[in-house]
Amino acid sequence: MSSVDHPRKRGELRIYLGAAPGVGKTYAMLGEAHRRLERGTDVVAGVVETHGRRKTAELLDGIEVIPPRYIEYRGSRFPELDVAAVLARRPQVVLVDELAHTNVPGSKNHKRWQDVEELLDAGITVISTVNIQHLESLNDVVTQITGIEQRETVPDSVVRQASQVELIDITPEALRRRLSHGNVYAPEKIDAALSNYFRSGNLTALRELALLWLADQVDTALAKYRADKKITDTWEARERVVVAVTGGPESETLVRRASRIASKASAELMVVHVLRGDGLSGVPAARMGKIRELANSLNASLHIVVGDDVPTALLDFAREMNATQLVIGTSRRSRWARIFDEGIGATVVQRSGKIDVHIVTHEESKRGFQAGSISPRQRRAASWLAAIVVPSALCAVTLAFLDPLLNTSGESALFFVGVLLVALLGGVAPAALSAVLSSLLLNYFLTDPRHTFTIAEPDAAVTELVLLVVAIAVAVLVDGAAKRAREAGRATQEAELLTLFAGSVLRGADLETLLERVRETYSQRAVSMLRETADGSHVVASVGENPCTTVDRADTAIEVGDDEFWMLMAGKTLPARDRRVLSAVAKQAAGLVRQRELAEEASRAEAIGQADKLRRSLLSAVSHDLRTPLAAAKVAVSSLRAEDIDFSAEDTAELLATIEESIDQLTALVGNLLDSSRLAAGVVRPQLQLVYLEETVQRALVSIGRGATGFFQSGIDRVKVDVGGAVVLADPGLLERVLANLIDNALRYAPDSIVRVNAGRVGDRVLINVIDEGRGVPRGTEEQLFEAFQRLGDQDNTAGAGLGLSVARGFVEAMGGTIQATDTPGGGLTVVVDLAAPQGNR
Repeated sequence: MSSVDHPRKRGELRIYLGAAPGVGKTYAMLGEAHRRLERGTDVVAGVVETHGRRKTAELLDGIEVIPPRYIEYRGSRFPELDVAAVLARRPQVVLVDELAHTNVPGSKNHKRWQDVEELLDAGITVISTVNIQHLESLNDVVTQITGIEQRETVPDSVVRQASQVELIDITPEALRRRLSHGNVYAPEKIDAALSNYFRSGNLTALRELALLWLADQVDTALAKYRADKKITDTWEARERVVVAVTGGPESETLVRRASRIASKASAELMVVHVLRGDGLSGVPAARMGKIRELANSLNASLHIVVGDDVPTALLDFAREMNATQLVIGTSRRSRWARIFDEGIGATVVQRSGKIDVHIVTHEESKRGFQAGSISPRQRRAASWLAAIVVPSALCAVTLAFLDPLLNTSGESALFFVGVLLVALLGGVAPAALSAVLSSLLLNYFLTDPRHTFTIAEPDAAVTELVLLVVAIAVAVLVDGAAKRAREAGRATQEAELLTLFAGSVLRGADLETLLERVRETYSQRAVSMLRETADGSHVVASVGENPCTTVDRADTAIEVGDDEFWMLMAGKTLPARDRRVLSAVAKQAAGLVRQRELAEEASRAEAIGQADKLRRSLLSAVSHDLRTPLAAAKVAVSSLRAEDIDFSAEDTAELLATIEESIDQLTALVGNLLDSSRLAAGVVRPQLQLVYLEETVQRALVSIGRGATGFFQSGIDRVKVDVGGAVVLADPGLLERVLANLIDNALRYAPDSIVRVNAGRVGDRVLINVIDEGRGVPRGTEEQLFEAFQRLGDQDNTAGAGLGLSVARGFVEAMGGTIQATDTPGGGLTVVVDLAAPQGNR
């Protein structure tokens, strides 16, 4: 009996998501582990970071812990997740804390989430934790909020694939209380944490960011489920209100009314305008502009879709957006008009299904029905019906009332008028049918001998023949005019669409936004931009699900005309009239691609211009700063070499000290110039490693005091260092230069102040503070400190070329950190350097 190997089922991933460190993710993960253990599940702990928190550590009791794998790196041993040991143990569930963690060099995988992928592929369920600031898509947003760039990130796709993502939520006030009570960080780190990363504003913004991200993932998951299960019915998971506008005067009333409905339900509001395929319902650009401005002011989005059948297009859009409520205006049709066609509103109500429809009254409803509101399909049906009904009705009326009063010519004229009416309504074919039927009815019922198709009088025969020929001829003329009207309508529609797409480009939309607007307008599943080059074809940008990657796979392919770009669309095939518009839009899209390339070239040219500007500024700034120490050294050397002057030992020592100090100034100036050149050329390549701040600060002080005399030699005694055992991930040489420049700057501009250097760890970062109590800088000029050749108006050329802080910023940013200046409480200047903390050192 043979056995068959079945593919192993992939394990499930569960993630506890937090807005900030200390909210209780690890605590919640351990609680879940104990609940599973009680149910008999085989649970082990692969990595659990307690961060020295007693209550968290207590929860580890009773959970089997897989010993970590220690890796040697730069003379130290670091614990990492032992993937091989977990795979050998093969538990049902493993706890792996801090999903975004970067493994120590020498590990099999660079990131911990890659270790987790191996465990999941082996069929092991993983429970993990991550903070919102570590999500890759939110990295720049978190940097703007906190001022701290997160070096460790995890791709959003990894978190999105989790079967469960649970938000661990806590108010900012509660988290700050937890922090102040010592439940998050050690007592010596509390003040620094509260005043930096854990400010109330930061925590509130991060909490809102976490809630919004999770809500968006819930929407995405719901949309995927509905698509996988082919569910088209509306699910009222979240209130969304769609308001349909015609572009008429009543549109603003409808939008405001819909806004009130949406605000009461805390719902998202979308304004949609259906642009008829025949172009007969064009709206002036100025009026649509007013509607767009109103929508923006009410935090609503404006959408324009193309469709011949307005109710169908409107409901398709609402269902695609999973709308729960639809707002439309009352019909302008009269009571008599509704006998033949109930109108858009009634049709929408009948077909709406689970979507609630609000019909809003407005003043324009009193103006009655407009013929332009008849759809092309309804007009065609009505014209064929009229081709039969009108001649029959005229025949009946004539027989009942007019036959005794009119002869054959008068009766023929009546039928001729009827044919004209049918021609105006439906064109040549219905008019021809009406003319033939009119001729037959006139011959059979009203021409002697009656009730036969024989014509006794030649005049009657000629009259009927002329009626038939003239009616058809007039119908041809009327149909030609109608065609020209339809062509004019289509031209209006094309102009409106081109205005829509061109407006998106002029408002600064990128290529993806333009493609999304095309996808939405033409109800396509996906739209992509393909570029064909000598090296082959590749997709430049795409939106939607499963975009086309080749021309052959596209349902609609639009060639730009330069044999280079194609716009490919997946969805319903579009008619020729839409292709004309899309051809122009494709050219706009290709223009955006070329514009982006030109912008990159301009950026490179700007960099060259900046380098040239730096060179000119450099020559201007150092012309005097180089000569001053050279002149001092020259004078001192000349004095010592003078044979007619006999200097005392004290004078000689002072002159030698002047020479040494001048050379030190030159050395420092040349060093800063070389560093600035390296930074401008982008050749600074930091070698990041573990750096102990205590040693680096002492080396920086030695470099400042080496060979210095007088002021700086005594000034170094004013530096008070309290960095404890802080360790950072940095380049030791660059960090020493940064600290030396910052301390040197503080000693220069705060001559009567104690200069304090301290440091503290906040989460995955280390903050280094250089604090003085001098005169400080004017409020609002803190950023200017870090610009090259800036001394904030100080004209004392002995202070150097103003490059020290500029070099410091360049080195810090090269090491992946940030630097900023703030006021010292009570007066003075505080410079804060933010660098990454090494993993495993807490």
